[in-house]
Amino acid sequence: MIQRSHAVANGCYVAVINRIGLERPSGGDGLEFWGQSFVAGTSGQILAKASVDNEENLLVPVDLNKVDVTRTHWPFLRDRRIDAYDGLTKRMMD
Repeated sequence: MIQRSHAVANGCYVAVINRIGLERPSGGDGLEFWGQSFVAGTSGQILAKASVDNEENLLVPVDLNKVDVTRTHWPFLRDRRIDAYDGLTKRMMD
């Protein structure tokens, strides 16, 4: 859900990548990946989604003009206070 909200907040397409299967380091329990990579549209809608258990390549056509339309009608970025993020550009804060 958070990745889809990034698409909405930034008015852009977001591609989310995930692996499938079990990755087990020697001597460890391992970590299972659940797949379901997806591409979200500018309004957070799922445009395409991969399966849970098969390796897949998703080719998803996107209309870049929709980014401009979305940002014009839902101008979240316009109202950001850039000065409030000044500390994020510094490596270490005092």
